[in-house]
Amino acid sequence: MSLHHRSVQSFITGSLIGTLAGLIGLGGAEFRLPVLVGMFKLPTLEAIILNKAMSLVVVTAALIFRARQIPFDQQLAHYGITLNLLAGSLIGAWWAAGHAMTMSRVWLNRIIMVLLAGLSLVMLSEAWFDLHDGVTALFDAGPLRLAAGLIAGFGIGVVAALLGVAGGELLIPTIMLLYGLDIKLAGSLSLTVSLPTMFVGFARYTRSDAFAILRHEQMLFRWMVLGSILGAALGGLLLGLMPTGLLMTLLGFVLLISSIKTFQHAH
Repeated sequence: MSLHHRSVQSFITGSLIGTLAGLIGLGGAEFRLPVLVGMFKLPTLEAIILNKAMSLVVVTAALIFRARQIPFDQQLAHYGITLNLLAGSLIGAWWAAGHAMTMSRVWLNRIIMVLLAGLSLVMLSEAWFDLHDGVTALFDAGPLRLAAGLIAGFGIGVVAALLGVAGGELLIPTIMLLYGLDIKLAGSLSLTVSLPTMFVGFARYTRSDAFAILRHEQMLFRWMVLGSILGAALGGLLLGLMPTGLLMTLLGFVLLISSIKTFQHAH
């Protein structure tokens, strides 16, 4: 495949993923990972690192775009929630990234396949059972909710580090269920938790030889990031043209099939 053809392909796939993810309020990293491994034939750890670098750029852009709807001062009013989840997610991301670098590629592929399949089931559950309706906190403010936030944050940090994702598909329902916030505010708070969590995982990966992928695949990185950002903006404009539940169902099945097909045979 020529460099030009590869760049065009990365831009188109980034745009498509960004548009579909933008329609349902995700960053799209969970869909980029199977594409990086399956279509562009990158080794799994290298694909995770490249995906995480892309996610950092896309999430930063999303946080800026959303500031018009949910001002930063409104997010700061809920700093306790952010700190509660961050306390767990930063530890989870650091721990998981360290283990990913020393783990055998076979086991890394198996774990990623299970995690991606799990995320697809989360998407399908949200589509079928409309989990975004309830805004009543699961626990009252206190030690129990604090502990639940730490545990949930740790798990989300692990997933974010291993997949290179922002974790919004897990953070948003967690924030809504644990703290009783509406979906728009939960979406913005999830980004403020995601960004530092991804930075920690990314910093941890700098110790790996696989980090050199950022130098070797600069064109792929640039074109896919550009496509992802443009696609996310387009997805926001098209919001409402297609039923979210139907779209999430389709993407949930696509993610489930692609994750099993890709990482079952990845080397």
